Amino acid sequence: MDFEFKMKTGSERARVEDEFEYEGCKVGRGTYGHVYKAKRKDGEHRHDYALKLIEGTGISMSACREIALLRELKHPNVISLQKVFLSHSDRKVWLLFDFSEHDLWHIIKYHRSAKANKKPINTPKNMVKSLLHQILAGIHYLHSNWVLHRDLKPANILVMGEGPERGRVKIADMGFARLFNAPLKPLADLDPVVVTFWYRAPELLLAARHYTKAIDIWAIGCIFAELLTSEPIFHCRQEDIKTSNPYHHDQLDRIFNVMGFPQDKDWEEIRKMPEHPQLMRDFKRSSYVNCNLMKYMEKHKVKADSKAFHLLQKLLTMDPTKRITSEQAMKDAYFAEEPTPCSDVFEGMPIPYPKREFISDDDNDDKSDTNKRRCIPQQQAAVGAGAGAGNNQSSDHNQPPAKRPRIATTTSSNSMVSGDFQHVHTMQGGAGNQQQGMSYTSGGNTQQTSSSSTYGPRLI
Repeated sequence: MDFEFKMKTGSERARVEDEFEYEGCKVGRGTYGHVYKAKRKDGEHRHDYALKLIEGTGISMSACREIALLRELKHPNVISLQKVFLSHSDRKVWLLFDFSEHDLWHIIKYHRSAKANKKPINTPKNMVKSLLHQILAGIHYLHSNWVLHRDLKPANILVMGEGPERGRVKIADMGFARLFNAPLKPLADLDPVVVTFWYRAPELLLAARHYTKAIDIWAIGCIFAELLTSEPIFHCRQEDIKTSNPYHHDQLDRIFNVMGFPQDKDWEEIRKMPEHPQLMRDFKRSSYVNCNLMKYMEKHKVKADSKAFHLLQKLLTMDPTKRITSEQAMKDAYFAEEPTPCSDVFEGMPIPYPKREFISDDDNDDKSDTNKRRCIPQQQAAVGAGAGAGNNQSSDHNQPPAKRPRIATTTSSNSMVSGDFQHVHTMQGGAGNQQQGMSYTSGGNTQQTSSSSTYGPRLI
């Protein structure tokens, strides 16, 4: 690049520090960045923004994928990327989003805590229905445009606070998202292990070579069950194994303990799964004869004859070819039943959930355990507000570990982007060209599971 041209464009490029106030307003941090709650200095727009600083030099492949995909997407239920700031002088990359005050992980955690303290929470009767309908709407849009999310979980479902989009759901964290219309290789070759493992579909755990959008539907079913009960339905106490082998014995055991062992007549293709021989060596069908979803949900006061349970069954169907689609789910009788879904999930009622707290830049990982515990709520804000995942999540907060994408390193002193950034194909299906959409985060979170949890009241 011509030196004079480089200097000229560098001087003309907008600088994040010139346009936004964000010092002292950090709300999240993690391996892949720091997130700040920001306001414009010019005062033109009074609402809040989220500024994410990508950690290190260069951009992770996950962040590149998010930017490439979500520049093409625009939907009310997908998080919106407003702008990207590049600074060649210090090799920093900043991403600007609308700020989201809440996420489902925090909301569910608040309900668990309220039950432990016997504190009633006043929420709309159809809040869960409204949340689920908007999640399905966002996923239907992604699937219609040939995008798999591949990392749906409560922490990646944001809910807007006070403002023009009050109570609107935003699907976030597109770091694992992939086009699935015509991949150059099977997706299982590109990413052997995807989806945070509590929300991982059984076909993924059995190493399916060609998985489909049904994996997102299973994850939505897990989230739906968690909203109904305030308890992760497939909570596995073993830490996620950092391996390229997707087979996970303990997670399968947890699924079978809730759902029962899959019958051949219900899932004919299970015999073709790469890990089926290992499955038959490790498990006995007779061990799960008394296990089924109906018994599990009835323990949590969800009746088997309710429309909510019938929809949950369709979302959590073991055979991915028989699993309901997002479009079919949105037309389910559950949503036609009164009260119907609302665009503001809080329905104008006061929002009972606390706002995100600021954390100090001086809060380092080598501080005492006391400080680590004190900062846990703020670290979790990294999930919903975009820091990319704290590494020191406490085991008592009941959030599963997740796979992390690797950070790519720059190969040229003149490049802001990693040399091993992979080509992302042009979006299919009329998604458009808008500079819209993107999660605050890039990838999942490295966290510890809980060996015992106190679960709170149901949201409905």
